[in-house]
Amino acid sequence: MTKDEIIKKNLDFHGEWMRYVFEHPDVLDRIPKGAVLVILPEDDEILYDENYKILEENRMKGIPVFVVTMKTPKPQISNIEVVIA
Repeated sequence: MTKDEIIKKNLDFHGEWMRYVFEHPDVLDRIPKGAVLVILPEDDEILYDENYKILEENRMKGIPVFVVTMKTPKPQISNIEVVIA
């Protein structure tokens, strides 16, 4: 998996995380101050391994880590209609 693919997939997961946070803002109270968010996908072993490396690197540096596990988000298909006025 290329670095660009890792970034794109992580952005998709981050978007899904943000939707969750908007619906459950109280979860933010559980994140330690200064923590790094690491998302471990349950169904993408390669991305899981890449993100787990980030988790370990931060732990080794003594940086708090907030870990979230989730399945790969399904693409949302919007029903958009362009109307010319």
